[in-house]
Amino acid sequence: MKVRAVSLGILFLTLAFSPTRSHAQEPADVPRKALVKTPAAYPTLAQSMHIHGSVKVEAVISPNGTVKSVAVKGGHPILTQSAVTAVEHWKFEPSARETREMIEIKFEDQ
Repeated sequence: MKVRAVSLGILFLTLAFSPTRSHAQEPADVPRKALVKTPAAYPTLAQSMHIHGSVKVEAVISPNGTVKSVAVKGGHPILTQSAVTAVEHWKFEPSARETREMIEIKFEDQ
């Protein structure tokens, strides 16, 4: 019985003091810098109707910085396709892994 208690004690101490990766050591998720931002074309229909506002999209960025996909998260339906088309042509800085970036495109009357 004593051998079992000692073995459990040693196992506990080994696990308690073994080096583990702490969450505090992991870098915070920082937005990737866009190197090329193709501007969104303000749709003629939206201009003529004086529709303005923002479109929010989520872009999946591959490790090499190209945009893999874009999903609309909010905005006026007349403006969304223009925002998606623009973001699909953006280029981001390279990264070790695929990331997701939230992007807001603003459309204003000129």
